[in-house]
Amino acid sequence: MKGGIIVGATIINAPSSTKNVEKKRDPKMHQTKKGNEWRFGMKCHIGVNARSGLVHTIIVTAANEHDITQAADLNREDGEVVYGDSGYLGIQK
Repeated sequence: MKGGIIVGATIINAPSSTKNVEKKRDPKMHQTKKGNEWRFGMKCHIGVNARSGLVHTIIVTAANEHDITQAADLNREDGEVVYGDSGYLGIQK
């Protein structure tokens, strides 16, 4: 594997309940569907150096934001190649 960047994202679950002091959901949290399951929370986008395995970038967004929207911010100038799952198809555009 050449030197490059590995990009990925994971959902951080949050309670969707409105049984709190404000009687509201957190406005920064959103719902999204992963597979056949609906989730509520935020998404953590991560950029990792493929050679060393060290994390260089973390971006937190609403869960309903697509992975590819953060790909440019996860990439670095020294990244020869970008590795990612199917959520990053079309990254070259």
